[in-house]
Amino acid sequence: MHDARPVAVLISEDPRTSHRANEAMRIALGIAAGENDVTIMLSGPAVHLLDADTDDLVDGDDIVRYRGALRKMGIPFHIEKSSIPTDAQEWNEEGHAVIAVSPDGIAELIARSRRCLVF
Repeated sequence: MHDARPVAVLISEDPRTSHRANEAMRIALGIAAGENDVTIMLSGPAVHLLDADTDDLVDGDDIVRYRGALRKMGIPFHIEKSSIPTDAQEWNEEGHAVIAVSPDGIAELIARSRRCLVF
């Protein structure tokens, strides 16, 4: 029997300094492409995965491609409220669906998932 609960992917790595943030988003895309529900959560510096200017990101071209595919699939990013930039004009310029959540909200999303990958 198929477990309908989503797979949670929590990303907190900084895409400006680490390949891990991009790799996490690639894995989340692969999970979703395999007809599994996925919940993607961004915390801390991982919010830079939604920066409009990807030149400063380690894997900028790949990040643009992966987030575009996720957007087409209608998969939102659940972002810890305190991590959302308040002064960044070019953040999430593409209008990707974003759901602001509290730290407790992230804990709830993880608790409701069948698996959780943490990066």
